[in-house]
Amino acid sequence: MSKDIVILTEAASLQIKDMMKHNEEEGAFLRVNVKGGGCSGLSYGMGFDHEANEADHQFEQYGITILVDKESAAILQGTKIDYKQSMMGGGFTIENPNAIASCGCGSSFRTATAAGTPEEC
Repeated sequence: MSKDIVILTEAASLQIKDMMKHNEEEGAFLRVNVKGGGCSGLSYGMGFDHEANEADHQFEQYGITILVDKESAAILQGTKIDYKQSMMGGGFTIENPNAIASCGCGSSFRTATAAGTPEEC
């Protein structure tokens, strides 16, 4: 498994740093994970955390320390997180090479080995 499980683009890292500053979370870790739910069975999660767990994979990109728990690591391996700005606003995009099906909103997916717990949309 690669040391860097997820890849942040420069645009995503700039947005994350802005969010950290706005929310007074400078120095926090960025936790990226997968949980059951969504219409395809799995959903992405991203948030700030102040503690790393012993089983977390920890790596740094663009000055941001990223944490991925052991269970999420195999599902997220090779995932690219970007931030796109448009006239209608902006948002994070997630490209997961392991996803074999996803919903229209792009935040719910499943892989060949992890179906999760699908819910109604």
